[in-house]
Amino acid sequence: MSSLSIRGVDPQLAAILKEQAKKSQKSVNQFVLETLRQHLGLTKEKRFTREYDDLDNLFGSWSDEEFATIQGKIDGERQIDGELWE
Repeated sequence: MSSLSIRGVDPQLAAILKEQAKKSQKSVNQFVLETLRQHLGLTKEKRFTREYDDLDNLFGSWSDEEFATIQGKIDGERQIDGELWE
């Protein structure tokens, strides 16, 4: 692989690069390479990772109280009855 040195990076730009790399939990080198690839259109879009929500209105959702009730019943069913297993 080739190496590339970039001269003339001012302190403000260096600080922003370091901050953004830290936020994305990457090294500065990884962050800069990824940013260049994205800017130049060299990245491939991840397939099969898109989340769809167009059918959500058909299923509804649980309130916190409903979730606690249902989870309580599930947890109760998971308990082993000691008398049956002796």
